[in-house]
Amino acid sequence: MPIYLPETTQTSIESLTPREIVAALDKYVIGQAAAKRAVAIALRNRMRRQKLAPELAEEIAPKNILMIGPTGVGKTEIARRLARLAQSPFLKVEASKFTEVGYVGRDVESMVRDLVELGVDMIREERLEEVRGKAAQNAEERLLDILLPPTRSIAPDEDPGAPPDQQTQTRERFREQLRAGRLDARTVEIEVREKSFPSFEIIAGSSVEEVDINLKDMLPGLFQGKTRKRRLKIPEALVYLTQEEEQKLIDMDSVARAAVERVEQAGIIFLDEIDKIAGREGSHGPEVSREGVQRDILPIVEGTTVNTKYGMVRTDHILFIAAGAFHVSKPSDLIPELQGRFPIRVELEALGRDEFVRILTEPRSALVKQYIALMETEGIELTFTADAIQKIADFATIVNERTENIGARRLHTVMERLLDEISFEGPDLANKRVSIDEAYVSKMLADIVKDEDLSRYIL
Repeated sequence: MPIYLPETTQTSIESLTPREIVAALDKYVIGQAAAKRAVAIALRNRMRRQKLAPELAEEIAPKNILMIGPTGVGKTEIARRLARLAQSPFLKVEASKFTEVGYVGRDVESMVRDLVELGVDMIREERLEEVRGKAAQNAEERLLDILLPPTRSIAPDEDPGAPPDQQTQTRERFREQLRAGRLDARTVEIEVREKSFPSFEIIAGSSVEEVDINLKDMLPGLFQGKTRKRRLKIPEALVYLTQEEEQKLIDMDSVARAAVERVEQAGIIFLDEIDKIAGREGSHGPEVSREGVQRDILPIVEGTTVNTKYGMVRTDHILFIAAGAFHVSKPSDLIPELQGRFPIRVELEALGRDEFVRILTEPRSALVKQYIALMETEGIELTFTADAIQKIADFATIVNERTENIGARRLHTVMERLLDEISFEGPDLANKRVSIDEAYVSKMLADIVKDEDLSRYIL
């Protein structure tokens, strides 16, 4: 169950010191002090750069970060929480899904296009919040016009402050009934726009993004959709009219410009599994030119201009955070030019028993809190003793040592197995107060953990 940080104003973001940024990350990610420190400095440097003279700010490149550590230790979570804290457009992509130009697959520029789309959505949501009240007011007036069409308009020489006539009084009575919900059962006929998308074939050799840009430029009226009359209940009609009014009040050209600027100045791209493309040419095993993918990613990280349907986007000041386990390869296996673009290297530590105990209980969205909240929806009061939590952490550590070390993700599999019976029987339990103690944990998990072959399949 994801828990989101409360809305943070731009002023408070700018006032956050690196120490406060680390403290905010501590609420969600356990340990990994070095990684948190690195991303806090990178975020603070971004804020410092924005206060400089434009000529100097243009020259200061972001200090990209390379996180090295096994799976399940918090690499992605640190980057995601940092972006949410800074209200920055954030995109997570796997480096291994890209292919060198000339092969079938996604080209590396698509990550910038996806980031711009996220930026547009973010700005649009912010603008929606600003116009929501006005849109609701306009929608209400339109609905009242449908329910009670105006018979006459105010004459130029008529005093607007004159006593309301019968028409106005009736309209106000309708408004009161509408707000009180007494008209909800009535239906009205309104014009709705059909969402239609024409079918077409993609020309070989062109990407979906290019086709999307070209068609919308050449045939702007093609994607508008036809209107048709529909009968809707009053609440549904009000929702539809409100959405329509919101779209009218938002200037999408302004949104696109603001989104491009925010992506250029504050965007964060998280390049996961970068170790999977760290192989050199001539290495053994099937691969689609790993070094070629690195060379394609290099200009994006160095700084280039990417064509998107919202305009040209410069990547010079986008912050790149790369991550990989580097079990087989090592950072020095990356091409030298790409290595040089990630000056900050942080190694994340593998998680052990003590960290598991803290992960289960401390974060705002801790696993134990999640399961307690889920069971509460069934009227079950679920509690965990301290001994039970220690035992769960013990079992997760043992399984990680014996099989594959997947870090904190092991806790999810262990908890699911532990609460399997309670989750299934929950609605039918006579006793709604359930306490998970050490004995219950041992009963549910001990046999599976002892049998190494079985634990490989189940946990």
